[in-house]
Amino acid sequence: MTDATTPALAQPTLDQLRAEALAHGRKPRRRGSLYVAEHVVRAMRAYGWTIIIGALGQPILYLLGLAVGLASLIAGNVTDAWGNSVGYLTFVAPALLMTAGIQVASEEFSYPVMDGFKWRRFYYGFSASPISPAQIATGVTLGASARILVAVGGYFVFIVLFQAVPYGGTGWLAIPVGLLAAWAFGMPLLAYAASITNEMGQFALVQRFVFMPMFLFSGTFYPLTALPVWLQWIGWISPLWHATELGRVVTYGAHEPVWLTIIHVVYLGALALGGYLIARRRFERRLGE
Repeated sequence: MTDATTPALAQPTLDQLRAEALAHGRKPRRRGSLYVAEHVVRAMRAYGWTIIIGALGQPILYLLGLAVGLASLIAGNVTDAWGNSVGYLTFVAPALLMTAGIQVASEEFSYPVMDGFKWRRFYYGFSASPISPAQIATGVTLGASARILVAVGGYFVFIVLFQAVPYGGTGWLAIPVGLLAAWAFGMPLLAYAASITNEMGQFALVQRFVFMPMFLFSGTFYPLTALPVWLQWIGWISPLWHATELGRVVTYGAHEPVWLTIIHVVYLGALALGGYLIARRRFERRLGE
């Protein structure tokens, strides 16, 4: 029995726990990122029907509305800045696929990240184990990427069924392009989410003032050159426009200068890689490494 003068035992800090684990040979697990990714995917079961309905219902509604509705009101083909002339549905379909990937990225790299840091704080539980903060950031990316692939893959199946992919030889490349587009938008958002300590509507502002203008002014429903020059800059800096142009190249063989195709790939890759590196650093700082 202890007396009142016995000092209370101090609780070990996160750094002390990690140091003790490393001292006993428990180095970060080689497959730590995969464990985190597995957790992210398993957590999606809580809203699994939302994922399924979104991945299947959204493309059906969009494509029916465009193929049966809007496309019937547009006489002739759509001609872009490089002289490519195709049907309206064929023109719009790649943009919708890229938008689907970016939309999922905006969902997975926002509130769920805050959940891991602030509300349920399970990132700190991962970090107290032999899994490093860098592996946690990578695992979050891999887990979200699994859902993104389901979304863009489902979209691709439907645009094929609606005969909006006439250039079948490379049409399937729209799927990895959609994933790259999601990373280009999602990695900077992940870095931003990892820096937020109090959620005060920031993600709603991202949806209203970043995602929506990007969706409306990135040549999604009409060629970017149809906009006045003072609005075209939104498309030039938008990952959605760069991804959509790449999607049109691979799905219906749109002809554009090779240098522009290279710019699309480099720009999307730079956003994705730069955002990931910053996000990983934010995870390391916040989780105490």
